[in-house]
Formats: sequence, structure tokens, C-alpha cells
Amino acid sequence: MARRLRPVGLDFIDDAPIRLVFATEAAAPPEAVYQALAEEVAGWPSWFKAVTLARPTHGGAGREVRLMGGVRFQETIMAADPEQRYAYRVDTTNAPGARALLEEWRLTPAGSGTHVRWTFAADGSAPFRLGLTAARPGLGHSFRTAVRTLDARLTARRAADQ
Repeated sequence: MARRLRPVGLDFIDDAPIRLVFATEAAAPPEAVYQALAEEVAGWPSWFKAVTLARPTHGGAGREVRLMGGVRFQETIMAADPEQRYAYRVDTTNAPGARALLEEWRLTPAGSGTHVRWTFAADGSAPFRLGLTAARPGLGHSFRTAVRTLDARLTARRAADQ
């Protein structure tokens, strides 16, 4: 059963009780990574294994996301700064114990590639917080694998375009 979460602003990235931050490098330039994140939302399942469905909603102002295991999210896009940042807030979810969730992808140039940083900011019940903290290693692995897979796809796309 989906529940409405507390609406939070972008400052929640810094103020959340639980902040999981992961970073890695991609060979693809920031504009290509941003395009895959923000403009090709339906393509997320092809590179982020945990995502089984992603689609834009409300004319691109929101997203519907489903994860392996049946977790569902309805989200509002909070920031879409080309080549720099993509952030979204979860408005409703069926994840038990969640009270507030906001995710931010930060992109910075790194040579000819991109430094990708993903921050998962959350609040919830004590069991939710404990579970999320325990899931940190798995989330980090999932993030790094997703960025590697995305990077390989973007590299192949660039090679095919040349």
C-alpha cells in the first residue's frame, strides 16, 4: 500500500538523518551522463539493474519508478541542472517505514569524463533507518555497477555515432 511521504526541499540532502553518499568516475562526459539520467528516464532499467521500470510523469516534472522486489515510488523532480545535477523527491512509496526520501546525482567534469556522486537522503522509523544503514554496502555496489554499465553504453553509443 502506497503512503505519502513528508515533502522535503533540496536542503534535505544536507540535513537528512540518514545520508548515504557514493561516488565513482565515468569516462563519458557530463552532458552524456546527464542526458541518460534526466532525459532518457525510461532507459534506466537497461543500465541500473535494481530498476525494473522508470517513466516520466506529469510532463517530465515527475517519475514513476519500480525496483526489484516490488518497491514503487512516485517522485517529483526537484532539480534538473543540465550537466551538473539531477535530484528527485519521493512523494509516495510502498517501502515500509519511510518518512522522507530525496536523491541527488551530482556531475562534475573529471578530465574528459565525469565524477558521479549519488546522495540518498532519508528519514524513517528506527527499523527503516537501521535497514538502510545495513544496506549501505549493497547500495554502493549497485550504484557503482550501474554507473559502469551506463558508461559502457554511452561509450558504445559515442563510438557508433562517430
